Amino acid sequence: MTLPLAPLMRIGAYTLKNHIKGGKYPLVLMLEPLLRCNLACPGCGKIDYPDAILNQRLSYEQCMEAIDECGAPAVSIAGGEPLLHRDMPRIVQGYLAKKKFVIFCTNALLLKKKIDDYKPSPFFTWSIHLDGDQGMHDHAVDQDGTYDVAIEAIELAKSKGFRVQVNCTVFDGASSERLASFFDEMEKRGVEITISPGYSYERAADQEHFLTRERTKNFFRDVFKRGDGARAWTFTNSPLFLDFLAGNQTYECTPWSMPLRTVFGWQKPCYLVGEGYVPTFAELMEGTDWDQYGVGKYEKCSNCMVHCGFEGTAAADAVRNPLKMFTVGRRGIRTEGPMAPDIDLSHARPAEDVHSTHVEAELAKIKAADPDGYKRTQRAA
Repeated sequence: MTLPLAPLMRIGAYTLKNHIKGGKYPLVLMLEPLLRCNLACPGCGKIDYPDAILNQRLSYEQCMEAIDECGAPAVSIAGGEPLLHRDMPRIVQGYLAKKKFVIFCTNALLLKKKIDDYKPSPFFTWSIHLDGDQGMHDHAVDQDGTYDVAIEAIELAKSKGFRVQVNCTVFDGASSERLASFFDEMEKRGVEITISPGYSYERAADQEHFLTRERTKNFFRDVFKRGDGARAWTFTNSPLFLDFLAGNQTYECTPWSMPLRTVFGWQKPCYLVGEGYVPTFAELMEGTDWDQYGVGKYEKCSNCMVHCGFEGTAAADAVRNPLKMFTVGRRGIRTEGPMAPDIDLSHARPAEDVHSTHVEAELAKIKAADPDGYKRTQRAA
């Protein structure tokens, strides 16, 4: 993992201090200031809400309150497409003024138009959504030409002095050879990579192309084998998380390490599973029965190996075992031999379908707060 020195030192000091104190603490605030997007990716569970919900926005004040509440040293701004939010430049500047490391996730379709609203900073990174090469990515987002737009945006951002990474999500059916070639291309362009297997959102239109845990491990072993144990590429992910993807670490998730503040409130229990919303971070931390969630505990979590759940676990392991982290980083990811034991899934409690209940509750709140606006939205739909 490579970061500029100033944010690296702040994040490292924060992590070490909280590890010594013990208890649960967040590493990254996941912020969804809106859910509306200008793409309709079939693997996304964020965009199929009614217009009354898609029209909601977190205000500048709410965004600042969220980082102050949780105290995380970094924030990942996602959505939806955050460049659609008219106050986004002010929100980003507010976080930078607080010395928070900002990861701005975007599909880049609007970046050429909006980029001059932002200034380069050691505490700011564009994270461009790019799920592989041209064919892989355009298929994943179900729109031709998006890869070329993203590549153009990457080059533009780099030419203006911005730090740039790509956010690559892998789905079942991906080619390890093509993904490795894509990583080679990003390395040539001087772009870092955040990699993660996809999560099967219960609302996603496509439920057939999410990787199981066994397929995830074998797939990443094959990918990393093609890149000298992943040493050929520059990842933002920690070495121990990459080692976990290849089946060499047995980790349980740390769901509170990357809490989500969305237009509904603070999402329980994590960024990926929405089973309730509370108005404050304190209520999220104190009112969530964390033992009810996670791989082996809850059916919805069974195949999850996503970075927002397990990167926090890898970070804690690195603090406890720095020599292991340095050893994995130096030697590369092991791609042969037995895998670490996996978690038993046989006792996981059945999944609960609660999405429609939350949608109905949010629509009721919107209607009560602005009856006329709600009626206009319904007529437009």
